Amino acid sequence: MAKSIIGGVVGGVTQKAPSAYGRARGRVNLPWGAGPNTAEAQLSAMGSVGTLFAIVHRTSNATSQVDWKLWRKSPDQRRKFGPVDDRRIEVTKHAALDLWNNPNPFMTRQHLVETVQQHIDLVGEGPIVIYRDPRSPLPLELWPVRPDRITPIPGDDFLAGYIYTGANGEQVPLSVDDVIHLKMPNPLDPYRGLGPVQAAMVDLDSARFSAEWNRNFFINSAEPGGIIEVPDRLDDDAFRELTERWREQHQGVAQAHRVAVLEQGTWKDRSMSQRDMQFVQLRGLAREVIREAFGIHGHMLGNSQDVNKANAEAGEISFARWLVKPRCERIKQALNHRLLPMFDATDLEFDHDRVVPEDREADDRERTSLADAAKTWVEAGFDPAAVLAYLGMPDLPYVGPPQKASTGAPE
Repeated sequence: MAKSIIGGVVGGVTQKAPSAYGRARGRVNLPWGAGPNTAEAQLSAMGSVGTLFAIVHRTSNATSQVDWKLWRKSPDQRRKFGPVDDRRIEVTKHAALDLWNNPNPFMTRQHLVETVQQHIDLVGEGPIVIYRDPRSPLPLELWPVRPDRITPIPGDDFLAGYIYTGANGEQVPLSVDDVIHLKMPNPLDPYRGLGPVQAAMVDLDSARFSAEWNRNFFINSAEPGGIIEVPDRLDDDAFRELTERWREQHQGVAQAHRVAVLEQGTWKDRSMSQRDMQFVQLRGLAREVIREAFGIHGHMLGNSQDVNKANAEAGEISFARWLVKPRCERIKQALNHRLLPMFDATDLEFDHDRVVPEDREADDRERTSLADAAKTWVEAGFDPAAVLAYLGMPDLPYVGPPQKASTGAPE
């Protein structure tokens, strides 16, 4: 049994399960920042901030549900004003199509796409590692891996390869053809990606810390903290007795607002209330900043405030046009320019189904515009068949103006 790349990385045993998702001791931080704003922190943020989870889940899930087809390219690749060139021939049987629909024994295509898109939305890049059998150069499996496990190695021809860091810190070199590296361009580093989470990390921390502050407000007696001031120094026994009695009488939500009795001590309030902290406004502002970083309409996250049918439909169209479609196009380019050449299939191309919902009014306006343009050019003396072909319009047979129904009465 051949050893896969993923299996070879983890412990040197023959396995293909993606056990590389575990925590690595030899973590590789991406180069855009130090401290908490690392790739691992960005990946972890999805599970700690509800707004971020909702956005990433919605975008990655919507991207993964788009259907794909393999086409044989049309001999004439001129861009037309009308619909997509329908002279392509669909290919229903091909090794590349089989691989894309069944990337590995443990994942469906939807699982693969959703995982890769989560990585891109959180970190700005989503690497896919390719497994080959030593006896064949063709790709046999596709595996998504965590971005913080992959390190590009610059070379004389821009890129020499990659280093994969396993769960136990072991490092495995990979060639350029072993990795399909999808990423959002980083203006400071052409080898790495840059995503919305890096830009909004401070606001993500604010949202998380404000939620934790609210939680601790109820855990720690549901009452702000303060200082018990005593005139003399307490010995260890007296200190423990004072602390235990205070906790017994006041800690916990059920003990909130009880009257405190202090022996030889004075209570000094040193806290801020939720109102003083402007807690609700802080969380609302953080949500808005996170949404702006991704450019997503509030309606797509279930926000029904000030939403009617018109702007709800506009929000769905905007979501499909500016979020789902560009993500599908990024995957499409990777498949056509990185995966298909490995099958020596330069005459084929992957393409996704229509993503943006139909806008019937816009389609009617486009048809009217094309008809007017065709009429103008034909009246100017251009060949009608050539005009229709250039505009991507059907060459319908002309039967003349409609005939009036005969009534049998003399005219």
